[in-house]
Amino acid sequence: MSLVQTERVLVVPTELFHRLGYFQGFSTDTERYLEELLSPEQTSYRPRGEMEDNPDFKQLIPYVIFCHTDSQNEPHLFCYTRGKGQGEQRLHAKRSVGVGGHISSLDLETASDVHPYDEGMRRELAEEVVIETTYRERSVGLINDDTTDVGKVHLGVVHLWDVEFPAVQPRETDIVDAGFVPLKELLSDLDRFETWSQISVEFLFKNAV
Repeated sequence: MSLVQTERVLVVPTELFHRLGYFQGFSTDTERYLEELLSPEQTSYRPRGEMEDNPDFKQLIPYVIFCHTDSQNEPHLFCYTRGKGQGEQRLHAKRSVGVGGHISSLDLETASDVHPYDEGMRRELAEEVVIETTYRERSVGLINDDTTDVGKVHLGVVHLWDVEFPAVQPRETDIVDAGFVPLKELLSDLDRFETWSQISVEFLFKNAV
């Protein structure tokens, strides 16, 4: 069995998301959603293979965007192409600005003084990239996209990391063509990106150029 089939991942009932306030696209109202969505009374860990096709549950995914603003005050975003070894096969060959992944039941076991969600986010980042710069991080919103099969079973939590230097490198070999790209260049090529990246960039950065 593959890891995707055996891994147990953090999910919340889709009905809860609808009850808190359904939206399509991007919402900045993190306080409204996260306290309830991350409550131990609402979360559970279920087999990832089953959850990938079950719209009754949303898998919570941290989606970290690295942004460096240069001396000319121009934003540059870290982006990459997803290789075949990346977990979600339906996103292979897509460009992305988001780094992150599923929160696992193993994160529940290893988390001590932090929430398993935060433990899982740090683990995913450590597995996927090398960060050699200081940064300021903040949660800026949530993404929901029910127009795709992937989006129907996932809910993204967007974290913006403003880095002092563009010193983020891929650790995984399946993160390819990686680097910081000027926002203007990225916007002109946005059709190549996965929908979560398109939604995030258009909402957070379109007015920055």
